[in-house]
Amino acid sequence: MLGTIVNAVAIILGSLIGVFLKKGIPESFKETILQGVGLTTLLIGIKMAFKANNELVVILALVLGGLIGELMKIDYHLDNFGTKLEKKIGFKEGDFVKGFVTSSLIFCVGAMAIIGAIESGLLGNHKILFAKSALDFVTSVILSSSLGIGVLFSSLPVFVYQGLITILASGLKGILIDPVINYMTATGGLLIVGIACNILGIKKINVANLLPSIFIVIAIVFIVLKCFPAYI
Repeated sequence: MLGTIVNAVAIILGSLIGVFLKKGIPESFKETILQGVGLTTLLIGIKMAFKANNELVVILALVLGGLIGELMKIDYHLDNFGTKLEKKIGFKEGDFVKGFVTSSLIFCVGAMAIIGAIESGLLGNHKILFAKSALDFVTSVILSSSLGIGVLFSSLPVFVYQGLITILASGLKGILIDPVINYMTATGGLLIVGIACNILGIKKINVANLLPSIFIVIAIVFIVLKCFPAYI
């Protein structure tokens, strides 16, 4: 759990620095900074998405994952949790929920969170999560300087999400062969593109409802490898 704890602490510290800096940044500057974050997020997502050799696998994963996410109403529950957290803590910032949800998705989506947590739990190797912590620290500084204190509380879902994967690591390592990792990365990349669209205000995409696709794609890859190995 050391890697996950360091990751959560890095987000908290980065957010505190960002909130402190926010007070001295004019609104026009905050908007420009957020646009820069959005464009960078878009670039990261696009680069990750090119890991897939067969786009049909990713499409199928997104469709099935989206159906499951809609049934589970993940986006609604995440927003609702953010709203309740805002009321309980007493912060009255208009961007609290947006900051919480956006940063939670950014920090949880992606191969580093999953693979890093597995290596941390199974091998005691925290290098990937330490590297992720450094990236999340910088990202949380930038996000919280624009979106406020809500970013700090994204450390909670990160801790729970990565912590559970770390605990369950012994049963997961065997399935993370290279094709699975590549397609998980590609699927997560498209979700990050969706997050970028939300940050930039291009279109509201319920990214949280698409989160199951990152895990659905594992089953699809194994089925295709079994039946049509040439298509992976």
